[in-house]
Amino acid sequence: MRTAIIGGGIAGLAAAFEMEKARAAGAAVEYTLFEARDTLGGCLSSEVVDGAVLERGPDSFLTEKPAATELCRELGLASELLPSNDAARKTYILVKNRLVALPDGLMFLVPTKLIPTALTRLFSLTTKLRMGLELLHPPRPGGQADEAVATLVERHFGAEAVDRLADPLLSGIYGGDAAQLSARMVLPRLVEMESEYGSLTRGMLAAHRKMRARAREAAKKPGTANGKVNRQAAGNGRPAARAIFTALRGGMAQLIGALEARLDPAWVRRSTPVSGLEKVVDGWRVEADGAAEIFDAVIVASPAWAAGVLLGPVDAALGEDLSSIPYSSSITVNLIYDEARLGRLPDGFGFLVPASEGRAMLACTFVHRKFLGRTPPGKAVLRAFLGGMKNEALLAETDAALVATVRRELASILGEDVVGQGVEPEHTQVSRWRRAMAQYAVGHQERVRRIAARVAALPGLRLAGNAYDGIGIPDCIRLGRLAARELLAATTDVNI
Repeated sequence: MRTAIIGGGIAGLAAAFEMEKARAAGAAVEYTLFEARDTLGGCLSSEVVDGAVLERGPDSFLTEKPAATELCRELGLASELLPSNDAARKTYILVKNRLVALPDGLMFLVPTKLIPTALTRLFSLTTKLRMGLELLHPPRPGGQADEAVATLVERHFGAEAVDRLADPLLSGIYGGDAAQLSARMVLPRLVEMESEYGSLTRGMLAAHRKMRARAREAAKKPGTANGKVNRQAAGNGRPAARAIFTALRGGMAQLIGALEARLDPAWVRRSTPVSGLEKVVDGWRVEADGAAEIFDAVIVASPAWAAGVLLGPVDAALGEDLSSIPYSSSITVNLIYDEARLGRLPDGFGFLVPASEGRAMLACTFVHRKFLGRTPPGKAVLRAFLGGMKNEALLAETDAALVATVRRELASILGEDVVGQGVEPEHTQVSRWRRAMAQYAVGHQERVRRIAARVAALPGLRLAGNAYDGIGIPDCIRLGRLAARELLAATTDVNI
């Protein structure tokens, strides 16, 4: 079987790795990976400057989703896995130009502890009262039409919770707008909780009790690695929690380098955009670099808007649905400082900025605290995020203008005595990611179902990437490997 893989981001590389595993196991498999850029990895891009790891794109992945960790272990990167420093985890929200810590007991968007919620300055008294009364919220019948996250959150906690909580949190994850994102796709657990419990607070507390019970049971099992780790790490008798995020010590580009090293270089074509795709009797005709080749199967792992252009001539309805998936752009600005010259930064990992604050920045991470050991002693790395659905115009700004904007806003938010204009960064790095983040808008689930049905009618075609069923690194890896496995299962008996 000859397979064309279009797109050399993490999804395409994961698919190619799966094909390579099958080939090494003896299957009659060939693959060609086409990448339009001269480098592989897409948004996963790292640089080490004077010993400090700078991430141009994602800096980590969610630990609870296993696909990324499993792949790293397969590639021999287990010793390079680095958990986030959750003992120091604390996040702030900018409210009227003051940093207010997220209250203890907040489980994503749902408050679960009475006293911290009552005492926080993040919400007004009116919103706090509404949060208390939310416990009486009646169940909502299932089968309701999809709705925006903002609608769901406002129904339970009010508009202020959307502005100061839902919007900045989701903007940091998706670069999107809570008023546009699908509750069914982005917050499926909350949708289910509302249907079962009515109150999201009661639903979250019930889920938390079940999770703790499972962890206690796992910790009681003698002789298991899980039990040993939990008992040793939790001297107080409570199970130890896993870190929320996991990174690689040398940067996320380590994962790309390890994948690339496993592939046959002759089957990887950089700087080779695919210009045409056609379904033919004996497979798929792929046009690239002025030539055409026939493949038995194709995995399209490019962004949905690019996949729509390629597949539109094959199936107009499929191309239209793919092209209609919205995307946002983002900008990251890394600043390295001599820590001795900075004033005292707030405790924790950083802060989020609601759109109502009128800032260019969406968020800022104190990288040297989030992942210990990736920044040399005495250095501090501040990583700012800009852009998103609401401020695409920033992409046209020069690097110097973007750095100046970030420094000005940091001085205003953190204080001139902390990081004022007189405190020069030792190094700056600006990265732009145009149309990189798929937006799961209201109705996305139905659109993805239509896409899946059209793809199923085209033998030998699979899609992978962040536009369908999860935007994170583990999701892209899972979907890329699944696409390859499905094609291999149809053509080979090799057990992979």
